[in-house]
Amino acid sequence: MKRLAIHLSLIVSIGLLTCSTALGATMQQMRFHCADDTTQINALLADGLSSKLTSPNELVSFYAHRLLGTPYVAHTLEGETELLTINIHELDCTTFVEVLYALTRTTLNGRSSWRDFAYNLENLRYRNGRMTDYSSRLHYISEWIIDNVARRNLVDATPDMPGKLYMVKDLDFMTKHRESYQSLATDDAMLEKIRNYEMGFRNHRFPYVKREWVSQKKYAEALRSGDFIGLVTNVKGLDISHLGIIEKKDGKVYLLDASMKGGKVQIESEELYDMLRHNKNNIGIRVFRIKPE
Repeated sequence: MKRLAIHLSLIVSIGLLTCSTALGATMQQMRFHCADDTTQINALLADGLSSKLTSPNELVSFYAHRLLGTPYVAHTLEGETELLTINIHELDCTTFVEVLYALTRTTLNGRSSWRDFAYNLENLRYRNGRMTDYSSRLHYISEWIIDNVARRNLVDATPDMPGKLYMVKDLDFMTKHRESYQSLATDDAMLEKIRNYEMGFRNHRFPYVKREWVSQKKYAEALRSGDFIGLVTNVKGLDISHLGIIEKKDGKVYLLDASMKGGKVQIESEELYDMLRHNKNNIGIRVFRIKPE
């Protein structure tokens, strides 16, 4: 199915305009993958509410398992104009985590409408919870965590992990590799906007758990199924290279993610530590959770 923008008239005609949130992106500011997105989101939310689960981590795991097998597709947020992209039929590692957050937060709020999902998605994805243009998207995971922790959407659990370390790094990968980003490749004004945000992350200090420590029993015990984790990278100018959630089975820790290599949402076959050590760029992890209501 080709991605398409669903216009207001179409939404009204299929009876899906059930907006219960006064703030957030308008219909004209949204981009859907297909007309079935809203129907499927509503069905997922109904199942989540029926589950009677009230723990954020349990709901994250519940929804992640419902999305197993969803195809991995990169760059679904990109376009000539920044729009609130809603696409649960194609996911990359970041949009997978964002969708899990929006589904879980909407369920915790006792809501069952795709429109509430859209509000929560925008609230997580964009600086201060509001979309304006490409530069308002929280591109670097470090800023994404800081912004959402400040607004009480997330909790950074990394500082509470035993033996955590701190790293200091300049975050400037995007402007140093503008050719890799559609919205920056030829737009000098947008490049400067992104560079201005990067200026605030010179000598950025953030906590992480060293890769070698992940194999230890005390870390396996500290991690919970449904935790969000970011794989910390040694790539210059970049903080986190991949996102997923923790899946614990028989006391062992795995990553459940939208995998580019696997081509879909899956539970990785290797334990998390083995997955980390087989990629020399992965030097550790950050752990964050949805803040309970």
